[in-house]
Amino acid sequence: MDRLVNTVRPYAWGSTTAIPELLGVAPTGEPQAEMWMGAHPGAPSRTARGPLNEVVAADPVRELGAAAVDKFGPRLPFLLKLLAAGAPLSLQVHPDLAQARAGFAAEEAAGIPLDDPRRNYKDANHKPELICAVTPFHGLCGFRDPVEAADTMDALGVNSLKPYVDLLHAHPEEDALREVLTALLTADRTEMAHTVAEAAHAAARLGGAHAPYAQIAHHYPTDPGVLAAILLNPVTLQPGEALFLGAGVPHAYLDGLGVEIMANSDNVLRCGLTPKHVDVPELLRVVRFEPREPGVLRPEASPSGEEVYDTPIDEFRLSRLVRPEGAAPTDVTAATPQILLAVAGRLGTGGETLAPGESVFVPAGEKAELSGTGTVFRATVVA
Repeated sequence: MDRLVNTVRPYAWGSTTAIPELLGVAPTGEPQAEMWMGAHPGAPSRTARGPLNEVVAADPVRELGAAAVDKFGPRLPFLLKLLAAGAPLSLQVHPDLAQARAGFAAEEAAGIPLDDPRRNYKDANHKPELICAVTPFHGLCGFRDPVEAADTMDALGVNSLKPYVDLLHAHPEEDALREVLTALLTADRTEMAHTVAEAAHAAARLGGAHAPYAQIAHHYPTDPGVLAAILLNPVTLQPGEALFLGAGVPHAYLDGLGVEIMANSDNVLRCGLTPKHVDVPELLRVVRFEPREPGVLRPEASPSGEEVYDTPIDEFRLSRLVRPEGAAPTDVTAATPQILLAVAGRLGTGGETLAPGESVFVPAGEKAELSGTGTVFRATVVA
């Protein structure tokens, strides 16, 4: 197996302390948002054998196993991250596989460079993802009942929001949500900035369930995404709880430390809370305007004690092992590629000792056993 040296991305929304505290190192004062583990060409993990993407490319069948290569092609199909949000991330949605393929082909045919800020599709893959809380984790996920959103908005007492409140009482619910999101994102930005400021002041005064909108507005004081956030379900994950985010589901992470796993893609369509490009027509084509509960996932324990987060896709499978003191070694050998990430305690595997924040790549079929005390996340595929 290969010990991984991983890149930390310093995005502006990142926490300055969460990842350093997990790693047991002094903060630099700069935001540290995401630590990437995998073979994504943007920031591949480094091993003693070279960058992981090059290691996989040199012999995909040996590293990934024949079944995974047959099913997903000659690349590691998932990307694992530590995600540390110190400020809200952009309100966003991901396309399904057919939409990603069509969108990528259309932008390639149009000659839009991959690094063009107007580009929506960086690849032809979908991007389902799962976030699992390491600390209490706050976010927004999926559209709430429009009447609940209307009541939350109406309680702010902002006159310019009344038309949106009325629209949210219309039927069918999907059309009401579509009309309000469209109206918010296409309204005059100067007028909208005043409305956002009034709404933020009211949210801060009311506190309670309204407090998150004041927090969001603190970071994005003129962004209509502050009001779009009211359309979504607020959710708090306790450590060990998770959210699965499929295609078309709008979401945003607000604060906390989590382990995130996703299909190996970079396709994001943004709805707000960002200075980046927002393509409203394409966004509206991809978003699924369906009121839904967030669907908090709790892991299902297997006979071995491994706790599995059940999801409807095969590009990744995330599980957690919490090893008590004195436990017998756990065999985690698999016919598929794996990344093991420690988040607590001190664990041993393959002659390596894993402290919190440390990880290893285990090639398909490689003998792997866990010993020691602590918590480790195990990422692999279903092949």
